[in-house]
Amino acid sequence: MAWGLSRIWVRVGLWIAVTVLVTIGILAGTVQLVSHYQFSQFYNKLPPTVREELDALENEGEEGSLRSMAIYGEYWDGDPFAGERLALLVGLLVCLPIGLGVGFAVSRVVTLPVGSMAEAAKRIALGDFTVRAEPGRTTGEMAEMVNDFNRMTDALEQLECERKATAAAVSHELRTPLAVLRARLHALCDEVIAPSKTELAILLGQAEHLSRLVDDLHTLSMADAGRLSFHCRDLDWVALVKDVIERYAPGFAQHGITPDIQFQASSAWIRADSDRMVQVVSNLLDNALRYAGSGGWLALRMTVDAEVGITELSMSDAGPGLPEEVRKTLFQRFSRANAAGGWPSPQSGSGLGLSIVFALVVGQGGQIEVGTSDRGGTRFSIRMPTQAVH
Repeated sequence: MAWGLSRIWVRVGLWIAVTVLVTIGILAGTVQLVSHYQFSQFYNKLPPTVREELDALENEGEEGSLRSMAIYGEYWDGDPFAGERLALLVGLLVCLPIGLGVGFAVSRVVTLPVGSMAEAAKRIALGDFTVRAEPGRTTGEMAEMVNDFNRMTDALEQLECERKATAAAVSHELRTPLAVLRARLHALCDEVIAPSKTELAILLGQAEHLSRLVDDLHTLSMADAGRLSFHCRDLDWVALVKDVIERYAPGFAQHGITPDIQFQASSAWIRADSDRMVQVVSNLLDNALRYAGSGGWLALRMTVDAEVGITELSMSDAGPGLPEEVRKTLFQRFSRANAAGGWPSPQSGSGLGLSIVFALVVGQGGQIEVGTSDRGGTRFSIRMPTQAVH
């Protein structure tokens, strides 16, 4: 019953029904009052003997007899239906204000949230995302509609903030390599510095950095548009991870790290895009070496849960770890923290790597989480659906 009363159409229907019943009651009461008044006027004008005769007829239950009708016809003055018409007129005059009042009240209750949303939508169209619609005293689906509208506005406001932050971050990321390229090219043109392999290598490094940044932004924009392509096939995740680890042997040696690898099985089959999964593992390894290489420890674990059909790859380090507020936004674009957990250094990445990892993992039906490792560093966990053993 409570659920039914929360529906606006039920409440409006009840209001209309009550209004109609009240109107009918007022009309009926008005007719009774006017009829009683007219009968009193008629009865008081009757001669005493006729009055006694009419009373006797009423006591005997013969109000509709020929003699009774004859008395009414002889002594009733004016139109016999004038009373009914007067009663209807008085009833309408009384019921009209009540009906209008109830109608306006119902209309106000129903349209107030809609009007609030319409006004809010106008301001949102002008770029003001701080406005919110007011539900007033409504409940049920009208209040739910207003709440959904406000949640949509919250999402739009967040997207606008992210858009502005992304534009600012992109301009910042592009400014540094472009400034380096422009300065060194001007120096080469003005013969301030002589062309050399070292100088050309510096210019090439800045150009490659720009190319990687553009490629990362393109990948994320394709993911946002739902157009990120995956060429999925059955692949051995164990073999893929080991192959990527071999490519990073020089980086491990530079940081004095011997990877601690423990895989539950010699093979673990998943259905995914091999190139995308290489990109996922590579980005996580790059992130570990960049921010946690000083910890001197990197552990990779892979477990297969046959009962639930999930294969999990975890990567843990012994770095300084990440504060809780950083972990909450770690997969957002341009979210970065240096080895000390503060502002990113000039040598840090663009802040897009983990965003790409998140997009690639989720786009292939997987999940990724970040937590704290056993040695106080950071732990990334990737879960992918397991395929049948080949």
